[in-house]
Amino acid sequence: MKKIAIIGSGGSGKSTLATKLGHMLHLPVFHLDAIFWKPGWEPIEREELIKKSQRIIEQNAWIIDGNYSSTMDIRLQHADTVIFLHYKTSVCLYGIVKRRIQFHNKTRPDMGENCKEKLDWEFFQWVRDYNKTKAPAVYDRLSKLEEGKNIYVFKKRKDLNRFLRSVESASSFN
Repeated sequence: MKKIAIIGSGGSGKSTLATKLGHMLHLPVFHLDAIFWKPGWEPIEREELIKKSQRIIEQNAWIIDGNYSSTMDIRLQHADTVIFLHYKTSVCLYGIVKRRIQFHNKTRPDMGENCKEKLDWEFFQWVRDYNKTKAPAVYDRLSKLEEGKNIYVFKKRKDLNRFLRSVESASSFN
């Protein structure tokens, strides 16, 4: 595992997982939210996100977490490992509320500079509808990837934790 793409709903724990795997595997971690959002929640242009993503993908090793459909296909194509955190909607909604409380009036480490944590109705709806509107397209993209990629779909945190223990165990032998 040298090039890992992590995708899933908001609140599923993509950034937390990316950071953990980065430490375990000694790989650089890139959070797409930190790249996409300029100070004060100003988005960058789509073309700029594509260029910045391309520069990361060209590196020898990386972990990239985030959805952003404009760059998802190139990340999935170049990844040797894809992790899809496909949790129940209630788990993800809990995750975004918990994050809002935990980082109240602060900027998360995986977020763009000076983007203080917020929870607006639009994002709440996006997370609420993710499994109905976004997850089917993710499965479609995953089904079209070439053979030989490691694709992991986790629907429960206990399964992800078991996977992390196996990665940690394997990496301690290297």
